Amino acid sequence: MKLSRILLNLRIAVRSLEAFKVRTALAVLGVFLGTFSLILVSNLSGSLKMKTELELESLGNDLLIVRSGLMRRFGPGTSLISDAATLRAADATAVAEGASSVLNVSPAANKTFPIRFGSRTLSSVLVTGVTSSFSEIRNFRVKEGAFVTEDDHISNRKVAVLGRRVVDKLFGDSDPIGQYVMIWRVPCRIIGVMEEKGVDISGADQDNQIFVPLNMFLRSLVNRESINSIYVQAVSTAQLPLAKSQIEDIMRRQHKIGRDKKDDFTVIDLKDVVKLKSEATGMVTVLGRMAALVSFTIGGIGILSIMILIVNERRIEIGIRRAVGSRRRDIMTQFIVESSFISFVGGTAGVVASVAVSLAVFKVSGLPVVISPVGHMLAFVATIGVGILAGIYPSRKAVQIQPVDIIRSV
Repeated sequence: MKLSRILLNLRIAVRSLEAFKVRTALAVLGVFLGTFSLILVSNLSGSLKMKTELELESLGNDLLIVRSGLMRRFGPGTSLISDAATLRAADATAVAEGASSVLNVSPAANKTFPIRFGSRTLSSVLVTGVTSSFSEIRNFRVKEGAFVTEDDHISNRKVAVLGRRVVDKLFGDSDPIGQYVMIWRVPCRIIGVMEEKGVDISGADQDNQIFVPLNMFLRSLVNRESINSIYVQAVSTAQLPLAKSQIEDIMRRQHKIGRDKKDDFTVIDLKDVVKLKSEATGMVTVLGRMAALVSFTIGGIGILSIMILIVNERRIEIGIRRAVGSRRRDIMTQFIVESSFISFVGGTAGVVASVAVSLAVFKVSGLPVVISPVGHMLAFVATIGVGILAGIYPSRKAVQIQPVDIIRSV
């Protein structure tokens, strides 16, 4: 019985709304835009959060980076590391031996060079001098061949491990292992090919680089002693703050920096970088939800105006229903069902459109697919809430109509 009454109310609602097609469409559009933006923003923010977590994991677990130069912040979201050439491989040794909260250390230096194989030349490829521990600390895995060993580093061997993109550009489908490439003017034998890594958290292509032994890089390619970075793996995530403090103390002693002098190095905790990126994503999420709130408000006002018009147009019908015994609750239910129906139609269309657009964005941009259950729940609650709230006042106005007043007016 209840189901048949609901279906009857829905048929009456559709018939009533057909008389105000344009206004109904505008009200539906408001709810549609609110639902669409709320779910789309929730899906995209969830996807960006997952992407950030994956990027952090790919950079290395419990990772700290010591960079030469001092990081200065000039404004919100704007920072710069000053130039310095004071970082040495000996600093990495001191950190490894002196910091109890450090598990592993790898000094590194890099610079872009032209790379040539036969008649093919790449004008700018990042060449990174590393030690054997770099692969484990940074989660770089070899797909074919082998990575740089400690013996390669100590013996100053001219060997190279190529990133996937470099291999594709220089060798195509042929096997590069055992071949020689010219890094600037230095011939290096290829001993390995890395797994694909994609872009890192800064947007740099991690597959467009070559790894060589650090000693060979410093002596044969750049002819200097200074390095760019020291990658440090802490014992655990909980030990990261202690590791950072210990590293700073050791580095200040190594560089003989006085108590009143500024550091000539920077210790970067990648979790802080990720936090900044998450805060930016969170701001986008907040703005998106504010836009959804505005759209829902506009949609609710539209529904309210339509329902008031419908009540005024159906005064005679309401009076007759009251005269033949319809209860106040039945009249209120009728108009709340009608307002909820408008909201439901807009919300359903918004859900379908937002999911379709989200999947398209994920496919085009390469972001991980995340369909936010929180976004859907919020959108559902907001849709139902808008329909009910927008129908309360018109329904109360409808039940105030007295049959005797209708008879007099006729």
